[in-house]
Amino acid sequence: MALPEYKHAFLKDCVEAGALKFGTFTLKSKRISPYFFNAGLFHRADLLRSISSAYAHTLASHAESDPSFQFDVLFGPAYKGIPLAAATVDKLAQLDISKYGKKSYSFNRKEAKDHGEGGNIVGASLKSQKVVIVDDVITAGTAIREAIEIIKREGGELVGIVVAFDRLEKTPSATDDDGQPRPSAIGEVRKQYGIPVLAILTLDDVVEYLRGLGSADDLKRLDEYREKYRASD
Repeated sequence: MALPEYKHAFLKDCVEAGALKFGTFTLKSKRISPYFFNAGLFHRADLLRSISSAYAHTLASHAESDPSFQFDVLFGPAYKGIPLAAATVDKLAQLDISKYGKKSYSFNRKEAKDHGEGGNIVGASLKSQKVVIVDDVITAGTAIREAIEIIKREGGELVGIVVAFDRLEKTPSATDDDGQPRPSAIGEVRKQYGIPVLAILTLDDVVEYLRGLGSADDLKRLDEYREKYRASD
């Protein structure tokens, strides 16, 4: 199945920027992965434009398929989420100024400000607002749960999360090659909070992209890895 144009363009930019690499990589989980994704490399102006545009298209596409999906604020957890949320709300307005022109962004301070207006939130207030979290990835889920608690504490309503990449792989265990089915970290968050967790790209998208390029060796290794660690959700 052909990838949507925005996914294909973002994948191309990821590969050219070295944000998506193929080879042999040892992950934090100690798994040996045939690929590595690093959204932190999208600090250059043209690449920030690429990733924020892809986030915007992902949100707009979901809103089009599910009219009940409505949001007021994009929340970028400090620190990596801050530029992502700010740039994405701008790209949403470029997509449809009448629909997204009044959307806002906000982010949290790591340390509360004790002067001026004070508080932990910079940008739009989250109180009584429908909020979507924008972040790069969900690995263990710890950081995203901290962001969810901040939104709850500030009186906001979490209605969704969007990340750049979903590995679609099950969470690690003490004996990681046990062959037992387990959900992914994203699947656990999705189930626990009952909200959509969207991703610009998934491992399935990368496999489709490589299939189109005819990269037989990389494709074979990704297929084997995907089958070995596929999440149950």
